[in-house]
Amino acid sequence: MIDVYGGVGMKAVGFDNDKYLHMQSEHIRKRIDQFGGKLYLEFGGKLFDDFHASRVLPGFQPDSKLKMLLQLKERVEIVMAINAADIVKNKLRTDLGITYDLDVVRLIDCFRQIGLYVSSVVMTRFDGQTAAVAFQKRLESLGVRVYRHFNIEGYPSDIAKIVSDEGYGKNEYIPTTRELVVVTAPGPGSGKMAVCMSQLYHENNRGRKAGYAKFETFPIWNLPLKHPVNLAYEAATADLNDVNMIDPFHLEAYGETTVNYNRDVEIFPVVSAMLENILGECPYKSPTDMGVNMAGNCIIDDEVTKDASRQEILRRYYAAMCDKRKGLLSDEVTLKLKLLMKQAGITVNDREVTAPALQRAALTGAPAAAMQLPDGTIVTGRTSELLGASAALLLNALKKLAGLEDDLHLIAPTIIEPIQHLKVDHLGNRNPCLHTDEILIALSICAATDEKAELCMQQLDKLRGCEVHSSVILSPVDEKVFRRLGINLTCEPAYQ
Repeated sequence: MIDVYGGVGMKAVGFDNDKYLHMQSEHIRKRIDQFGGKLYLEFGGKLFDDFHASRVLPGFQPDSKLKMLLQLKERVEIVMAINAADIVKNKLRTDLGITYDLDVVRLIDCFRQIGLYVSSVVMTRFDGQTAAVAFQKRLESLGVRVYRHFNIEGYPSDIAKIVSDEGYGKNEYIPTTRELVVVTAPGPGSGKMAVCMSQLYHENNRGRKAGYAKFETFPIWNLPLKHPVNLAYEAATADLNDVNMIDPFHLEAYGETTVNYNRDVEIFPVVSAMLENILGECPYKSPTDMGVNMAGNCIIDDEVTKDASRQEILRRYYAAMCDKRKGLLSDEVTLKLKLLMKQAGITVNDREVTAPALQRAALTGAPAAAMQLPDGTIVTGRTSELLGASAALLLNALKKLAGLEDDLHLIAPTIIEPIQHLKVDHLGNRNPCLHTDEILIALSICAATDEKAELCMQQLDKLRGCEVHSSVILSPVDEKVFRRLGINLTCEPAYQ
């Protein structure tokens, strides 16, 4: 049976994506011209699949930054940076579950498939690591040029040594041919900024004009410090100790209050000194000056972005609490997220799917889950002998979206039971209840001969962006299915 609750619709738009694509590309063009036709752009965050941005800025498309670069396609080349130490320790992209080195290969293929020119890969902090050498050979066998940048003693404080033949001069120069060189990476700590500075040093030694700029979507420099969008960025980086702060250099230079984050503010004197040594003078008076982000100018409904960002903070809080329960996170991170919730003026009660999930679990004495549909309606799912709560929830949501009666059996027990028999008696599973992936496969099989099952399958795309809360920590299988469906999942920090 489906329990249905009232709720607020979830499809409001707060961000003008078309305006962003035009304004952002135009602003980058002007920055290229400022430096005489050659710009090294440190590209932070994700070039595509930027789901954090699309969640806190409803209307922002996950591939917006990629589309923006495509407007400059003939002027752009991409240099991928990867820290050699990350290759050695098989560092993972947790959102994709693949290592950084594999992601570099994946990204190169993705960029090339859409017509963006990837010229090379640079391994930073290279020190002869065997795994890094093997990775270089693999890339070269694929026709990718690879360059090596090395550890510099005294980095980043010894400016005189860094900006010399014993510092950046030891790094291999990366030949580039286009006006806009985008330096990107599979994740943080890859050395993007150092690659840009090293290239400027080499370009200057060759008598060529070139400049540097930085592109980070968050924090948004022209929103207030404690705006929920900026607080949501702090929540997303709570484990990195990133802190938003007023840019003191910008305030002193212009008398204007702007927002940046601690690492950029702390490193700015070093970057300024490097640019002065390389170019003769620093073209920027503040870290805000270095940035080219136009996202703040494209918000068309501030209240929508505030509400979306508050929900993102809550999602980050629940994720951290579950990681803490698993022993993966310290108290320091969860305490910071609680503080951010207080600053945003929210509690767990502001997540509309939480109370229905917990109420259903209390009534049934077993795990339960709740989902908010695009029109704001909330449906729930409970654990039964046949289905786990998440699988039941998916079926209930699809039936509701398809306009079918709630007591309809989409998948007959005679179909479910053989699957349970296979799981328990042959594959060694203790839990006979079907997971979300298994129930979707069973539903797709039924759809071949059942019009109602086919109608439910047609509703799957409508689940993207829906909110779900579970009364217990879900299995990795269920988590992955929800993620692939584009559903925003939170769980209580408790095991079944």
